This record gives sequence, C-alpha cells and structure tokens, in this order.
Amino acid sequence: MSEQTRTPADEIDADETIELLQDLVRIRSPYFEEEEIVEFVHEWLDDQGLDPEYHPVSEPDLTGFEGNNVLARIEGSDSEAPTLLLNAHVDTVQLVEEWDEDPLSGRIEDGKLYGQGACDMKGGLAAVMVAFRALADADLRGDVVLSAVVDEEGPHGLGTDQMIRDGITDDCDAVIVTEPGPILAQTEIENPALLLGARGRFLYDITVRGHAAHGSQPEKGQNAVVDAGALAGALAEMDVGSHPKLGDGSVCPLSIEGGGVTLSVPESCRLIVDRHVVIGEDADVVLADAERVVDDLDLGSDVEIGFREAPAPDVRYGPYVTDEDHPLVRSLQSASESVTGETPAIGYFSSVGDFSYFGHRAELPTVIVGPDGENIHGAGEFVYTDEVVDVARILVDATTAFAG
Repeated sequence: MSEQTRTPADEIDADETIELLQDLVRIRSPYFEEEEIVEFVHEWLDDQGLDPEYHPVSEPDLTGFEGNNVLARIEGSDSEAPTLLLNAHVDTVQLVEEWDEDPLSGRIEDGKLYGQGACDMKGGLAAVMVAFRALADADLRGDVVLSAVVDEEGPHGLGTDQMIRDGITDDCDAVIVTEPGPILAQTEIENPALLLGARGRFLYDITVRGHAAHGSQPEKGQNAVVDAGALAGALAEMDVGSHPKLGDGSVCPLSIEGGGVTLSVPESCRLIVDRHVVIGEDADVVLADAERVVDDLDLGSDVEIGFREAPAPDVRYGPYVTDEDHPLVRSLQSASESVTGETPAIGYFSSVGDFSYFGHRAELPTVIVGPDGENIHGAGEFVYTDEVVDVARILVDATTAFAG
C-alpha cells in the first residue's frame, strides 16, 4: 500500500495491539485496587507523547475510595466541530478462584487471549489506547478525549461518576464505550455489532419487621424471614415495563438476611432485590410497583421499601437509547463495514455500566462497540484477539469520519 492511500486505521499494528493487551491482562486490577494499571496506562500514553493526566476520584463517605482516572485529549482544528469521548475501564471483578491456570496469564490459544478481565474489558481498553495514538497523527477538526476510568465493576461506577461531576463530559458531543457488547445483548447477535442503548437498574433495599417469639411457639410471633421470602417470590413475579428496543424489565431477588441461631422467631429481615428497568420506569414508578406488591400480599410484618444507599441521589443507572440515525452511529456502521466487510448488527445491552451514566445522566449519544469473548466475570474468561484489532481500526475510521 502506498503512503498516499494509507489511512489512520492502517497504523494499527495487530501484534503490537495484542502485546499491549497481554501487558494489561497481566496486571492485577480488581476494582478499588487499580493503582498499578492506572500508572501503566498513564506511562504508556506519556511514552507516546500523548500528554495524559491523572484525574482524581474521591468518594469518602460510603467506600472511602481515593484513586485516579487517566485522561488525554487530542485537540482538533475547529472549535465548532464535534468532540468525541472514547471510554474504557481499567478494573476487573475480584479474581475468581475457579481458574485452573494463572488468571493473569494472558495466554493465547486459537485466537483467544485468556485472563481475568481480558474481555471485560481490557480488550476494549487496549483498542482505545492504540486507536487514540493513531488518531493523534490524523488531521481532525474535532477533539477526541480518552478516558480510562476506575471502579466500573464496583458498586457505584465512581470513575465515570467523577467525570460527570467535574464537568469533563460537558463539552463532549458523543461517546463510544468499548465494552464487550454481544455477550450481554438483549438478543443473540455477533460482532461486528453496535449496541445503541441499555436498560437501567435499581436495587430495592427492603426491611421486613415482624414480632419475636419462642421458636417452639411460632404462632405467637410474626416471622420476618417467612414474610420476606413470600415478598421475594411476589416481587420476582411482578409486572414490569417493556420497551420496543430495550425489551422487558426484570426482577431478581439477590439476598435475604435475617434471623439467627437462637430458638426465636426472627423479628427482622433485610431483602435486596435487583430491578432492571426500561425507559418510562423511574424511581417513583419502581417504588410504587413494589408498594403495590406489598399491599396485595397483606403481610403480618411491617415492610419498609427503599433503595440501596448511594454516594448521591443522582448516582443511578438509568435506561437510554441512541438514535440509529445519529451521525456517530452512521460513522460506526461505515467503519465496521470497511474494516470487517460486514454490516454491523444493531443491539441493546441487557444490563448497566458506565455507558448508562453517559447515555442517561449526561444525556450523550452513546454507542457500545467492543471485542467479544466468553466467561466474563468467571474462570476461563477470554477475548477474541482479532476482534480487539478490528475494534481499534473501527474506532479510528469512525472517529475520523465523525470528528474529521
């Protein structure tokens, strides 16, 4: 290929990209323990002359977390052109004990790279990093921002939450998040794929209060554990909303905690219930739905329904949908076809993540496009190496079209 016909995407070197991914996978980085990988990402970007900066993340009240995101910006030539944010998280879930090999091996076999977080989402992180470097040499009108964030896998998505609170998203016009999409899509799809929305999520935190009595005479008490179990079953069967693109909502009881080892009727019990929601189901609707279930059951216990405590009232994962006709979507469609030779599938994510904050809280057009794999959050997790390279090239082509 002549120099005249080379494009920025052609600068993505497959071997170098996968070597970078191996380096990332070999760094232990469960959420709240990301210092080493944050430093690695910062140093890699700095070595490429990309002027990264640390962005402090602080949540002192619930978690006591103190850490850093890594941010970098490519400035375009036209202040009126759109600014695109490329986002990936650096953390993983806690290491799973069931691995029968080193969970940080980065072993490659049959086009699959293995390791905790290889698919979710260090493959997407590697793609963002090499794509951003290639874009630094492109002639762009608009700005491109890279954000490598902490605590996506944790309870509150503190890294991206901090970005929004500090106004970093205020001048952005659209977002690409390189999470693995097809594996958690609402319908069965394969890459190339663009996920244009996601359901939201609430966690009910419910207290059931009965009346204690001697365990040999249960009829003299009101068993909070029994009532909590009945409530959990009723909530699991409750009517939920539906959306033409996001599908149906869902309810899943996660835990019941109550009672003890003494011979007493349990007087209190705590119930935690997951509720995935679609557009139109806000906090008031979700709360009212649960209260109706309680009223219909007519339990002997008193029931107090609330939501899991959060760092601030707006720290919620809301549902969102990005328009299929948005210029970013069209750019990604063309780039996917150019890189893979296939028309990308359109899908919608079944759960929540940083993309929920961008799409719902920040109200930014947000698209998920990332390399797929299997066994995310579990032993044997892997990512398809060819898809990591494809995603990097798609990012470059799409960004050049959208911001160029």
